[in-house]
Amino acid sequence: MCLVEMGYTQDLERNFSKWSLLGICFALTNSWFGISASLVTGISSGGPIVTVYGIIIVTLINGCVAVSLAELISAFPNSGGQYYWASVLAPPEWSDVLAYTTGFVGYAGSIFTCASVAVSIGSSLMGMIQINHPALTIERWMVFIAYQIFNFVAYLFNCYGKSLPAVGSFFLYVSLVSFVTITVTVLAKSSPKREAKFVFATFVNNTGWESGAIAFIVGLINPNWSFSCLDSATHLAEEVPHPERNIPFAIMGTIAIGFFTSFVYSVSMFFSMKNLDDLVSTPTWTPILELYRQATDSVPAATFMEFLICFTGLGCQVACHTWQARLCWSFSRDRGLPGSRYWVKVHPKMGVPWNAHTMSCFIVGLLGLLYIGSTTAFNSMVAACIVLLYISYAIPVVLLLIKGRTNIQPGPFWLGPFGHFCNYVLLAWTLFTLIMYSFPYTKPVTTGTMNYVSVVYAVTFAIIGLYWVVRGKRTFRSREEREGVVSTIPVPEIN
Repeated sequence: MCLVEMGYTQDLERNFSKWSLLGICFALTNSWFGISASLVTGISSGGPIVTVYGIIIVTLINGCVAVSLAELISAFPNSGGQYYWASVLAPPEWSDVLAYTTGFVGYAGSIFTCASVAVSIGSSLMGMIQINHPALTIERWMVFIAYQIFNFVAYLFNCYGKSLPAVGSFFLYVSLVSFVTITVTVLAKSSPKREAKFVFATFVNNTGWESGAIAFIVGLINPNWSFSCLDSATHLAEEVPHPERNIPFAIMGTIAIGFFTSFVYSVSMFFSMKNLDDLVSTPTWTPILELYRQATDSVPAATFMEFLICFTGLGCQVACHTWQARLCWSFSRDRGLPGSRYWVKVHPKMGVPWNAHTMSCFIVGLLGLLYIGSTTAFNSMVAACIVLLYISYAIPVVLLLIKGRTNIQPGPFWLGPFGHFCNYVLLAWTLFTLIMYSFPYTKPVTTGTMNYVSVVYAVTFAIIGLYWVVRGKRTFRSREEREGVVSTIPVPEIN
């Protein structure tokens, strides 16, 4: 299907190749970096096995998610991704409201994800400073400053469209080189190694939940965070040639690389772990940094490896901004956001949706204030971003199943019965995470340990519903309006 048949014009240049697209997609998901940022956090909720076996579980499940997304983008290659699929798959009377809801939910998930990555690398930076200056006591405002620095640096990287493919490819290599360097160094220097039983059969439950199964499930959110954002490549559909083939390649490649790197990395780290209590209570606020120090018995070596983590995280943040800016821009083309006429503009010299990018980064900066106010509330937002993204994937998949998979024209990537099975896995997992990731992480529950993810859902959907009622239902560009202008726009095909 060509872009003009979808009712859109070609506003962005197709600068991305298959490999630079994979670079951006993996730089964002970057599973081993995600595991590194949350490696010890999950130990209280299941011990090493929640990470080791959790990676296997979430890889299998997110492999099904990836198949579902790859099939849809192959059939409908549009930068709108989930919200565009919802628009074309829904019955006419529900098309607009479901497309609008999906787009808003997906955009909220991307903003929350950007904020979570910024905090992770901000904490890493402060951890490096603290381990070299032991008298320093880290405060939340210090992490907030580092958060804003990384947010701004990533913003600058995304201001020039022609450089983004090279940036994506560069950070793919940075991630892989850092993974190999850290894994080999930690394994070579750590002695003695932990026994295999500790890595593969040790269960720890310090959550207060009497049920070990609940503790394990609650802990799954950590490896799950490392496989989120799989839709990122779909929002670059109008910046890559042959998106119906190249984007499924990037999505499935991200899963494959993500599983290998995260599994090998986590197993290696657990074999090299010494004193668990010191990791949990480290004054650096960065447990993986303390693990590096224990393994190498060297502060400079640990600092260097954490620098590699931080640099890899910067690539993740750059990719996050690419993703959220494209989502904001594509959604604004159909007037889905307040002020859409401003966010839809593409800068003629920079070649990027600069207004959308600037606005999104500003919102991410504001969310940093939530971290200063309450880390509990901020962490709830991080949990919410995972589930919100799954919801944005689930809506078009539900509509696909209702319409019937045989009633659409499939793209080159189409897995038939297995794809059908994957659709149901995605829906079941979305429902599962919506319920289980709302549980408190520890008991007894206090105001400081409560999981406020349900509040985040409530606020997000309240904003979505309010804007739709007040203005959105009148301004959102309907499918009929979009398709009605098809024949009047002389735009070349996308492939």
